[in-house]
Amino acid sequence: MDNVPAQPPPTPLDYQGVPAPDYPSPPARDPYAALRFESFILYASGWMVAVVGEQIMEVAVGWDVYQHTHSMMSLGWVGLIAGLPVIVMALPAGHLADRLDRRRIVLCTQLVIAACAVGLMLASRQHASIGVLYGLIGLMATAKATGGPARSSLLPMLVPESCYGNAVTWNSSGFQLAAMTGPALGGLIVAASVPLAYLIAGLCVASLGINVAFLKLRSAPRKKEPATIKSLVAGVRFVFSTKIILATITLDLFAVLLGGATYLLPRFADDILHCGPRGFGWLRAAPAIGAIIMAMAVAHLPPMKKAGRTMLWAVAGFGLATIVFGLSHSFWLSFAMLLLTGAFDNISVVVRHTLVQVLTPDAMRGRVSAVNNVFIGASNELGGFESGLTGNLFGAVTSVVAGGIGTIIVVILVALSFPDILSFGSLADAKPAEDKRGET
Repeated sequence: MDNVPAQPPPTPLDYQGVPAPDYPSPPARDPYAALRFESFILYASGWMVAVVGEQIMEVAVGWDVYQHTHSMMSLGWVGLIAGLPVIVMALPAGHLADRLDRRRIVLCTQLVIAACAVGLMLASRQHASIGVLYGLIGLMATAKATGGPARSSLLPMLVPESCYGNAVTWNSSGFQLAAMTGPALGGLIVAASVPLAYLIAGLCVASLGINVAFLKLRSAPRKKEPATIKSLVAGVRFVFSTKIILATITLDLFAVLLGGATYLLPRFADDILHCGPRGFGWLRAAPAIGAIIMAMAVAHLPPMKKAGRTMLWAVAGFGLATIVFGLSHSFWLSFAMLLLTGAFDNISVVVRHTLVQVLTPDAMRGRVSAVNNVFIGASNELGGFESGLTGNLFGAVTSVVAGGIGTIIVVILVALSFPDILSFGSLADAKPAEDKRGET
């Protein structure tokens, strides 16, 4: 037999009988993609330290105000004072974030917040009146509201669009890790000295401004629009015209407004669970512990295939856990339920924040972030006022349980009013509005 050279295996054919192209295998999903960018690490680390400071400050403010007055209504006033600047400053702050250097805005506002923390330290040492505390809290909230849209709009400028969802997850993880350690640490420091807690908080908050000053941002063209009424409300128009964003923001708005028990925790810790300032700190930390566990899971698991439905179930779980917390007289059961609220809330945060930033053109991110801050940021604080008011009228337990029931009702209403949220699939399919307009 003649020696016949070995032939290569036949080339596979596609359904038309044409040789199939040799496609490269898809790259493995990288759960650490965002962490490979230096500027993201610099921003995220500064944000984590700042959040630790904010959490220490919130523990100190809550305990300080309640010890001054022993009134749930006084805790509600803290929420109202902190929430009003978010509403008043939202549109101008968003417009500033789209016109000026976002890094400078964050630097200046963080330094103002740090200065207010020092003022609270001095006021606490001098046993100043509750009015002085309220005034400093209001000034601090104004600075935070002014810098919020600029800070939120920095994140998409730190990483490529392809790994922005991963950056949101890790940034949320860092936030929750800080929100977990901050209250626990704050409880320990407050038990020793309230003024010291304010001082440490101020130093932590200032660190974000310093880190942000050294960021290298990805350039993105931004149109310099004049400060007209039309340009100021452009973010509002965009949100209301993008139904999936409106649905997720509405869901979070009413869930946080009705279902938040955070502002009444001093009452539960002192008079119902009898666990003192250290227990209060751990209760404040519990939602963040749950959130960081969930964030790690979200970062490593495949992307959610039905992000809309997942968000609805998560918010419903948040409401149910809130109800059980309100009825509990056991510290550990209460701690576990607060842990679950954080885990469920983290799912909602990842879905909402990814959609808000990815679907928004960069030139409008400041203004859309401002609208988002009004819906979510203000609802946190105004939810505190609502909790304080209803707690003062009907009792802490009734206030929290009714809020949890209201949250579940909101989930049902949003599912019926916004069918788009039920059909929305993977977050990886989200595209900026400007790209969608270009599709045929």
